[in-house]
Amino acid sequence: MAKLLETYACAPSTERGRGILISGDAKSNSILYCNGRSVIIRYLDRPLEVGVYSEHSYPVTVARYSPNGEWVASADVSGTVRIWGTHNDFVLKNEFKVLAGSIDDLQWSPDSMRIVASGDGKGKSFVRAFMWDSGSTVGDFDGHSRRVLSCAFKPTRPFRIATCGEDFLVNFYEGPPFKFKLSLREHSKFVNCVRFSPDGSKLISVSSDATGIIYDGKTGEKIGALSSEDGHTGSIYAVSWSPSSKELLTVSADKSAKVWEICEDSNSGKVKRALSCPGSGGVDDMLVGCLWQNDHLIIVSLGGMIHLFSANDLDKSPVSFYGHLKNVTGLTFLKNQKKILSCSYDGVIVRWIQGTGYDGKLRNKEISPIKCFAATEEAIVLSGFDNKVWRFPTQAEECGTAEHVDTDSQPKDISFASDCPDLALISTETGVVLFQGLKILSTVNLGFAVSAATITPDGSEAIVGGQDGKLHIYSVTGHTLTEEAVIEKHRGAISAIHYSPDLSMFASSDFNREAVVWDRVSREVKLQNMLFHTARINCLAWSPDSTMVATGSLDTCVIIYEVGKPASSRITMKGAHLGGVYGLAFTDESTVVSSGEDACVRVWRLKHH
Repeated sequence: MAKLLETYACAPSTERGRGILISGDAKSNSILYCNGRSVIIRYLDRPLEVGVYSEHSYPVTVARYSPNGEWVASADVSGTVRIWGTHNDFVLKNEFKVLAGSIDDLQWSPDSMRIVASGDGKGKSFVRAFMWDSGSTVGDFDGHSRRVLSCAFKPTRPFRIATCGEDFLVNFYEGPPFKFKLSLREHSKFVNCVRFSPDGSKLISVSSDATGIIYDGKTGEKIGALSSEDGHTGSIYAVSWSPSSKELLTVSADKSAKVWEICEDSNSGKVKRALSCPGSGGVDDMLVGCLWQNDHLIIVSLGGMIHLFSANDLDKSPVSFYGHLKNVTGLTFLKNQKKILSCSYDGVIVRWIQGTGYDGKLRNKEISPIKCFAATEEAIVLSGFDNKVWRFPTQAEECGTAEHVDTDSQPKDISFASDCPDLALISTETGVVLFQGLKILSTVNLGFAVSAATITPDGSEAIVGGQDGKLHIYSVTGHTLTEEAVIEKHRGAISAIHYSPDLSMFASSDFNREAVVWDRVSREVKLQNMLFHTARINCLAWSPDSTMVATGSLDTCVIIYEVGKPASSRITMKGAHLGGVYGLAFTDESTVVSSGEDACVRVWRLKHH
């Protein structure tokens, strides 16, 4: 048995020049955001408890709780809306094809009976309201000529719907059944977000022209605006009302977030406070999403960083969460520092501490995308797709200090000889390269297509796996490799090879979904029939006491085998990562960390039968 202890969630997917619309549920104090085909549920009081809904067939764009918190409606780029329960394994209530193109925003009616969705209609309608149980359309939404970026449902009777979009318009509809009432052209650029206040008395629209306009919630007439004094200087991407309906939070491309006070008499907004989010000041610090929920002000940057401010104490520095945005391909546990290092394809390296989660990231501009990643207590070594191998200290805050060396051929795999200072073996297309620090000791052409390699901690023996499934064992003396033996058993290209920590065995895995544990002295098979994956094996890891081997596969599963027992008495974690498992590490005898295509890192506790 394996129990999921913690999930280090991925960051929200963002897109340059567009806002993202996050939403939440005040009762459970959770927020929803999207990454790839997953909807992520984060509990603000319990950051390590994460729900992931991954039933969409296309990338998800927006998700919202129903007013009673029992259901979630989520929409994707194909124009499909799925309505699912927040309990019992996210049971599906309904699925409707709502628009012809991507959906950008959706809202529930206050009685949870209707949903309005807006987006790209691809020549058909840009907005549709429908009953949540039958999908039948309620009303007609004319009046937009281009993509509708946001829509809002008035939370009190009489019901109204407001929409805004790329045709610079804010439209107002009455109903149900809903019909067009009036159109307002107050903005001179894209209108990015429109929201009714919780008491239903006002409506605000914010735009890329850096202005915000306030309307009467019932009639739709313009009654005020956000003051330009101390206002935003860039596109405003999102806006959120305080629960009291007296204040607003806005975020903008000018990298600032502002809290506004709405004056009751003049209905204009003036800046009460500008919030500064920590960051390096680059493009990634543009702010694209916000939500005011209970006492939390939640702000999301273009780089996916989530900042949490306290509404009661705006002077307090924010709590920041971060996660990966793309496939997490590398994973290492640093025993002395008790830290987990994970590295994603797009070049982001994040440090995690078990029990607390996020512990900082390494900023990396030069090396992206990343192909190979290896780390020891002292150094991190990376390679991309450009024949370069980079190295920098593990403690560094950014990779700007990295030095690199050219290997003449693309690196496939990196293995450290942990007892020899800085000795590493890197496999390339046709051979291996021995490194001391960043100095190339020797480049050996082995005469066959290499797919994986490993070296013993003392640097005396290396195993190289080929595309043909053969394992070649070499003794290493000085800078030369001497072939000692060739082992044939695998029927596919070798994907990973690792020595056991006590060095009495080694394990290898292949693209034909088989793993094998070998005795190192006799080179006989120690554990066979490890054939329980249904797709290629991407990674494997040994437990610190050398009694267990974990394998992670493209079939989304992690399987744990005990060396002394038959392979059939395995532990399987099904669906560990949507899209496949790409990284594995043990932190102790009973704890495994895994990472994968869904950009999440998960910690599992093993219970033996």
